[in-house]
Amino acid sequence: MMRNRETAGLRKDVPQAIPENGNRNGINMRYLLAHDIGTSGDKATLFDEEGRLLGSVIKNYDVHIFNGNWAEQDAEEWWRAVCETTRGLLAGQGVSPEDVAAVSFSGQMMGCLCVDRMGKPLRPSIIWADQRADKEAREIEEKISQWEFYNIVGHRNTPSYGIQKLMWIRRHEPEIYENTYKVLNAKDYIVFRLTGNFYTDYSDANSCGCFDIKKLSWSEQILEAAGISADKLPECKPSVFIGGKVTKEAAELTGLKEGTVVVLGAGDGVTANVGTGSVAEGKTYCCLGTSAWVTTTTKEPVFDPQMRIVNWAHAVPGLYAPNGTMQAAGASYSWAKQQICLYEQKLAGAGGGSPYEYMNREIEKSAPGANGLYFLPYLIGERAPRWNPEAKGAFIGLKAENTRGDMLRSIPEGITMNLAVCLDILKSHVGIEEMTVVGGGARGRIWRQIMADIFGMDILVPEMLEEGGSMGAAVIGGVGAGIFQDFSAVEKFLRIRERVCPDKSLEEPYREKRKMFEHLYDALVPYYAEMR
Repeated sequence: MMRNRETAGLRKDVPQAIPENGNRNGINMRYLLAHDIGTSGDKATLFDEEGRLLGSVIKNYDVHIFNGNWAEQDAEEWWRAVCETTRGLLAGQGVSPEDVAAVSFSGQMMGCLCVDRMGKPLRPSIIWADQRADKEAREIEEKISQWEFYNIVGHRNTPSYGIQKLMWIRRHEPEIYENTYKVLNAKDYIVFRLTGNFYTDYSDANSCGCFDIKKLSWSEQILEAAGISADKLPECKPSVFIGGKVTKEAAELTGLKEGTVVVLGAGDGVTANVGTGSVAEGKTYCCLGTSAWVTTTTKEPVFDPQMRIVNWAHAVPGLYAPNGTMQAAGASYSWAKQQICLYEQKLAGAGGGSPYEYMNREIEKSAPGANGLYFLPYLIGERAPRWNPEAKGAFIGLKAENTRGDMLRSIPEGITMNLAVCLDILKSHVGIEEMTVVGGGARGRIWRQIMADIFGMDILVPEMLEEGGSMGAAVIGGVGAGIFQDFSAVEKFLRIRERVCPDKSLEEPYREKRKMFEHLYDALVPYYAEMR
């Protein structure tokens, strides 16, 4: 998911100074430093061992999008951001580097960064959003069917993954390919810069598209089909593995102490599992951001016969994270703000506050069900559960008596009904009784209630809605460094401030509306391609 981030700076809502000796009320504290290396920036966050967030610093960097669907980033910008945010955070919080017990990571996944034997990037990283390797994905499918690929990797074979991107480099940039020593994801490169070692964790290996999710090793079958040597891939280790210690050179650049433990961490989708408490079977969360997803935790991968959901290797050893991610969740709501809600924008400009606050007031004027109006949230095609790049968005059922409030309410209802399809698939394999919700969309009280009503379960709202990845990375770091005995330590970090219960009287009406939602999508499938 692409996340928008504010300009670098310290949070204002947390304590801003800790004594340099790490002493809080007479107790010598140890700290966990988490880096969330996202698409638009790196966020460094500091927690103490009791799970308290001390502060965070963000440094933005650029994404280079060109040729329609190509997307690249300069890996050196990742490193410069990590150095700057680390120094700024430690100085801003008055924390001595001596008291940082471990550094760990959450990072963007499905990338392809080629480095030489010295770890020097040979070209910009081809990131997750890049779709250029369509031909390469088709070449793999000529040798391994989608169903067979899905049962090895836990994912469909698409241009999004690392192995297809590396095949593209081999075809179009053969000198780069020949000189490539290892292919890394974002956090793996930062681990190298800190320690001099080349590793990846199971979750990021999973995002390369050539990882056997059951054997937890590179898939010889897929590598053979792709014609890629396993020698170009880093060694795979659990997320809690200590990848090394901070070198003298890295210490000088980051402000960390030489010898500080560096724990691998995990891909951002999986660290969020940990940070939201989804660390045991059936524990489930939903992230409502620009895109949105529902993820649970299981003891075995969930192989859906229609391949509607995907599976990740979990950060907790021996577990898996089945997931359904949709394309345009918050993006649909943002589209409505920009295109439909000019009046709300004007009110916010004149009276202060957010346009979304005024939009939510309109939604509250509309009854559940949006007066028979439906919204299909497929503004940029769809991943889960449709896997249809041709799908289009739509308002369906407009009548003369429909209001703007009905239109606005139909948007979160449509998004939530789409996510409910993914949830139902997961529920058919594991018991799910409640769900934690995080992300920017979770700020809205009305949307949280819509989720409870459509999902038919309690929705748990944490105090910190946008720190799941950072908290997850910190917990992984704490377990890896031996500060925490196991992943139950997340209970120190995750503080639930609200429980939203479903309105039982809406159970049947929403069940019927969901049936119609499915019928409407199915009815339009034959025509989507013609709408180009």
